[in-house]
Amino acid sequence: MRELPKSVAEFLSSKRIAVAGVSRSGSQPANAIFKRLRDSGHDVVPVNPNASEIDGQPCYPRLGTIVGSLDAVMVVTHPDASVDVVRDAVERGIRRIWFHRSFGSGSVSEEAINECRKSGIEPIVGGCPMMYCDPVDIGHRCFRWWLGLQKRVPV
Repeated sequence: MRELPKSVAEFLSSKRIAVAGVSRSGSQPANAIFKRLRDSGHDVVPVNPNASEIDGQPCYPRLGTIVGSLDAVMVVTHPDASVDVVRDAVERGIRRIWFHRSFGSGSVSEEAINECRKSGIEPIVGGCPMMYCDPVDIGHRCFRWWLGLQKRVPV
């Protein structure tokens, strides 16, 4: 594995990470990211306004309702909801924000990116931790390479 981009290394150095957008069915990318971060040793907190528990862990409706400190947030919501996640993160003083995107817009919205930058936060836009947390499966290695050619992952 080649050296991690600085922004990714800083994000992955976070101990406690919220993952916004996990689903009750467990079939969304956010759930896979949640599990990979957890399996990589992070204290991961699921966020979904319609669930009280995800994968045996308490789930919170918003970042503002999570007890204790948070170091980072992974945004894997619909783009329309991402700006609210950013606002909650800013209120909590979270400086590490990563927007999931593979193909299409993912969780990225211009309004959310602008809200980050207005608050002095340079977000990670594109890709996901599954492209960087060992062991990286062949599919995510290929995604990282392909999206890297298109400048859609952190560099």
